[in-house]
Amino acid sequence: MRLVTYRDSHGFQRAGALIESDSAIVDLATACEVLNGHGSPTFASMLGLVEAGEEALAAARVLVRKAPSAAVIAREGVKLCAPIQPPPQMRDCSCFELHLRQSFAAARRARVAHLPDPEEALRQMNTRADERVIETFNRQPIYYKCNRFAVIGPDEDVVWPAYSKAMDFELELACYIGRKGKDVPRDKARDYIVGYTIFNDMSARDAQALEMPGMLGPAKSKDFDTGNVMGPCLVTADEVPDPYDLQMIARVNGEEWGRGTTRDMRWTFEDVIAHISRSETLYPGEVLGSGTVGNGCGLEQLRYLKPGDVVELEIEAIGTLRTRVTKP
Repeated sequence: MRLVTYRDSHGFQRAGALIESDSAIVDLATACEVLNGHGSPTFASMLGLVEAGEEALAAARVLVRKAPSAAVIAREGVKLCAPIQPPPQMRDCSCFELHLRQSFAAARRARVAHLPDPEEALRQMNTRADERVIETFNRQPIYYKCNRFAVIGPDEDVVWPAYSKAMDFELELACYIGRKGKDVPRDKARDYIVGYTIFNDMSARDAQALEMPGMLGPAKSKDFDTGNVMGPCLVTADEVPDPYDLQMIARVNGEEWGRGTTRDMRWTFEDVIAHISRSETLYPGEVLGSGTVGNGCGLEQLRYLKPGDVVELEIEAIGTLRTRVTKP
């Protein structure tokens, strides 16, 4: 299924599923009432559906398959939210080594660009701090916790934070946790993934350069209203037989800025779930980001966004997540 959350004419969030090549939505609560003669709290929200587990998902599949006409609405007539908005918890992991290496190299170039001999300055630059990050990355999964209240959905505007002059996008795959679990073995971890979506981790690169030397990870470079864009839908895991063989493409104003593949993930979601769940409980609806795919952001090319730019992030089997960047 291709599950969505949308706002009705009164502004309330409702759970649905895309049908007819994503041109229409089956409202799950309405479909339940029409087909079963009564409603169910299970279909009141996407988080409620995920929390209810496999039996509820099976029931939702029946509703989607039958899709009574009274429960079907045109997608273009409503506003999609993120699949779960807000999620109970968000963590963004670093799973792509190429992104790290290319970002570090680009940042070094930016630091010496104003010098008389930038190439010589690059050769003399101490890269030990960057190498320590790569060493840690290869030793274990690393991640930070995001601001879950900054999550927005497709076609919503990202509002440029007032303190930044260098805004960037980041192309990521994300998974949703479908079952409560603690100390999850790696070989069982796939069973805890209910589905996948696209994640645009918007980043204020100038703020990031100032705060990262503090060794506590990103903060204001990531945490600003509208900074975490997710969608357009939650594709259930049964419809993505191999999440590690998906093409990923980033475009800005229709121009391709980069592409990559999930085949390059150094750490899989199974690795990450096993690592995070050590002595810590994961809950249904939580989000884990893959980190940025190599070539999946502007920083790696020393290119940045401008107000009014439209970012389109596409991942095979999921769709396209579209975002416009605006200044207040």
